[in-house]
Formats: sequence, C-alpha cells, structure tokens
Amino acid sequence: VQLQASGGGLVQDGGSLRLSCAASGSIFRIGGMGWYRQAPEKQRELVATITNNGGISYADSVNGRFTISRDNAKNTVYLQMNSLSREDTAVYYCDAVVKRFPISSYQHIWGQGTQVTVSS
Repeated sequence: VQLQASGGGLVQDGGSLRLSCAASGSIFRIGGMGWYRQAPEKQRELVATITNNGGISYADSVNGRFTISRDNAKNTVYLQMNSLSREDTAVYYCDAVVKRFPISSYQHIWGQGTQVTVSS
C-alpha cells in the first residue's frame, strides 16, 4: 500500500492550496487519515486528522484556515489550506492506518511529502 501526496507548490501570502493524498494497493479498509508538516529545522507536527466516519481534529495553528476531508470511495484525503502565511511553509506529509485484508491488523503508512512554500 502506498500514499501519494500531491498539490504542493509556491503560493503568495494569503493564498490557498489544496493537497491530495491517494492510497493505492491492496486495501480492505482505511481507518484514520491525516496530515502532518515539517518545517526546516523543526520537528514534524500534526496538522489535521480525520477518522473513517468523519471525526475531525485540527492543530490550533491551522484551525479556521485549513479544512481536512476525505473521499472513502477514492481512498483519498484532502487538505484545503486558506489564508496561508510564511509560517505554513513546510513539507506536508499524509498518513493513514490501513487494513490490507479482512484478517490483517491495521498498518500505519506515511506518504512521501509535498513541499508547500508561502512567499511574502
């Protein structure tokens, strides 16, 4: 199972971006999905999570500006980012817990990361 993140790029201060992360491979069920980010010389931090029945949580720093959503039919999680500032510049990673087969346990998987750069 792989997670493929996309949608990053360069955006001006105050702009918007939408990230996508699609899971592929042998998938029976996906549990929680989420987005994390890591800025230069900083630790990776949680941005937002969404459970398989729609429960959502956000980091305080993005609450009200970012929106996480998922399309279970497409095994995809999204992150709509509005009112971006330079402090949001980071590599954004998606993650998911995936059950590959009915009898298997959930496995935690990371995506490869996508760069978001906000310029002033």
